[in-house]
Amino acid sequence: MCYDQLRSLSEDEIIPPRTTRSPDENAVVVEDLRSRLAETQVRLEQARAREAELSRRLQEMKRFVSVMEILETYLKRRYQEQQQHVERLLSVIPQKQ
Repeated sequence: MCYDQLRSLSEDEIIPPRTTRSPDENAVVVEDLRSRLAETQVRLEQARAREAELSRRLQEMKRFVSVMEILETYLKRRYQEQQQHVERLLSVIPQKQ
């Protein structure tokens, strides 16, 4: 866009003029805003409840993973111990030739 084509904006284009409303129209607008606020608060509460549930489930999963890691370490160690035990047993058996 060329700078020559820019024009100044009037105050009405930047800040739209306020429209005057009757008291009845104001009451309708206020009621609409209250209704929308109530809906927003309900959605916010639902989102917070969902976040709390997801956080609880995440902590539960972390505990589960931790237990699985402990079990994995234990089972690896037991497997190595058993493997060493079998190797010792096989080493004392005379080899047939």
